[in-house]
Amino acid sequence: MRIQKDTSRFTPKTKRRIFLIVLVSLLLMPILFAPLSNFIIENNAKNKTFYKVDELSSNKVGMVLGTSKYQAKGGINLYFKYRIEAVVRLYKSGKITYVLVSGDNSSKYYNEPEEFKKELIKHGIPEEKIFLDYAGFRTLDSVVRAKKVFGQSEITIISQKFHNERAIYIAEKHGIKAIGYNAKNVSKNYGLKTKVREYFARSKAILDIVFKVRPKFLGEKIEIE
Repeated sequence: MRIQKDTSRFTPKTKRRIFLIVLVSLLLMPILFAPLSNFIIENNAKNKTFYKVDELSSNKVGMVLGTSKYQAKGGINLYFKYRIEAVVRLYKSGKITYVLVSGDNSSKYYNEPEEFKKELIKHGIPEEKIFLDYAGFRTLDSVVRAKKVFGQSEITIISQKFHNERAIYIAEKHGIKAIGYNAKNVSKNYGLKTKVREYFARSKAILDIVFKVRPKFLGEKIEIE
């Protein structure tokens, strides 16, 4: 006896409903994933970021995450200014011995690590205590390279709190014990675009871990001593 396949299982109306359900689900996923990502990263960083120097444990290396020295419209970038102040405070308190500056040097006209180095030297940190990572194009690159290239399995990350939280999450997922020293934050209006970008960058950070994304470059190892 020949059994015929039932092709009338789904009516056109049912098919449309299924299509709409799938479509709505796909549209909602990014919207729901962003707040979930933020919750995961903030919760993971609890009691791991600090504003007061005396609350931190000491680490051999403090890694400051790069940013441009100047705003696009002109004037000093406050994120840069406050991160410099945080590094100097941490170094002079004896909580770190070396500074690793990790930032973008994607062209000869844009060099975040060198700008940080010049400013740190002006503030009294000896040049021989400063190491530069020119391939810190993203936070992921900076964090992973701190271990793979510069040999650090324990580190103090220096940036604003929201940035430290994400960096610590990435660090721990790559086997690095990290704490964050929070640089002074900027006003809400000043940092609005950065905060919005950060909100969605956290989703990207989690997806990078899930899909095992690697830094753009690694290269030869550099010993910090």
